[in-house]
Amino acid sequence: MSLYSFGLDPVSCHAWNKDRTQIAISPNTTEVHIYQKSGKEWTKIHELTQHSGRITGIDWAPISNRIVTCASDRNAYVWTLKDRVWKPTLVLLRINRAATCVKWSPLENKFALGSGARIISVCYFEKENDWWLSKHIKKPIRSTVLSLDWHPNNILLAAGSSDFQCRVFSGYIKDIEEKPGPTAWGSKMPFGEMLLEQGDDGGWVHSVCFSPSGNSLAWVSHSSTICVTDAANKKTVTQLKTEYLPLLAVLYLNETEIVAAGHDCCPYQFSYTGPGSLKYIGKIDLPKQNSKVNMSAMQHFRNLDKRATTENENTDLETLHQNSISQLCIVEGDRSKVTKFSSVGLDGDMVVWDFKH
Repeated sequence: MSLYSFGLDPVSCHAWNKDRTQIAISPNTTEVHIYQKSGKEWTKIHELTQHSGRITGIDWAPISNRIVTCASDRNAYVWTLKDRVWKPTLVLLRINRAATCVKWSPLENKFALGSGARIISVCYFEKENDWWLSKHIKKPIRSTVLSLDWHPNNILLAAGSSDFQCRVFSGYIKDIEEKPGPTAWGSKMPFGEMLLEQGDDGGWVHSVCFSPSGNSLAWVSHSSTICVTDAANKKTVTQLKTEYLPLLAVLYLNETEIVAAGHDCCPYQFSYTGPGSLKYIGKIDLPKQNSKVNMSAMQHFRNLDKRATTENENTDLETLHQNSISQLCIVEGDRSKVTKFSSVGLDGDMVVWDFKH
């Protein structure tokens, strides 16, 4: 595993390019910073500065090399690289509240965007008018959409929201794609059709993730629970109440292994082998070795700057991250066998974790 620091500002979201040599992050501001890896260091090479509100979501399409960003200014932009400059294209979202999350579909012909307007916008490119249009999924969402994930078939879309519900909708757009075949989630899939609605026991649904096959769906909520629903087994829901602080992000590492992280500042591994068998495996973290050293003059002034104290009191946590983990992303391997994944947190750090199957 390796740790990189992007400064003192919280990293609210991040996305990787195809070969993982560049990373786009938002330091919790109106800007997106793109870093290039050179040796063991990360060098800033671009700044995307079109938004006027705080960036809430970034996703980087690996094949078409396009970046989509959304922010609290109620806008989304699709960025394309032309002559080494990222050019933005405004998306017609038609929302009156902040955008909260964004995700490219697997085939990269559309993307989904969640917002505080209780709407999911499924956006696609219309060649005739040369712009990005959106279609809205409204019912029965009753509060802010906090997280999204696409099914591998490019049609189904999972959404978690602050009305304590996790839902699966059809994101089929007949103008740009062929009629989908039946899945374990259902066979009738007109746009906006709801195929699943599962309530939690009283917590905002912070993150959702489909399994590599698309037959199961995991989500984590603010009530410190992780849930998995299995479409192949009558959409049976298995819930595990953890003893930890709330989890904010969830990711499948293969068909049975799940990793989740949040306010406890370290990733936890879970295993799901079928209805009723969701188990906690353990932490994926190495405790820090706290050794007392003589404080240098540089450390003296750094403490004065960061903590307003000259004392070398060790207030560090025993985890690599020193604040909540906000997002998890795949770094190496495909969805069916992830060997490396990354986490970013409110401490301004990014950690790349190794995972042995």
